[in-house]
Amino acid sequence: MNITKDSIIGDVLDAHRDTAPFFLEMGMHCLGCPSARGESIEEACAVHGVDADALVEKLNNFIASK
Repeated sequence: MNITKDSIIGDVLDAHRDTAPFFLEMGMHCLGCPSARGESIEEACAVHGVDADALVEKLNNFIASK
């Protein structure tokens, strides 16, 4: 799975549960709530003031290193 800014957070977590700490680190603490399950990475980053490109890069690097 290649993660992009348009990836839905719920889909990322379903495929790679071990990425949850990256979302928690950015202040997204309700990963199971409906908005988190249907929100894109770009949308969540905008709400939480996080650079979406940097998060996507971290996630893809983490997944590639496994």
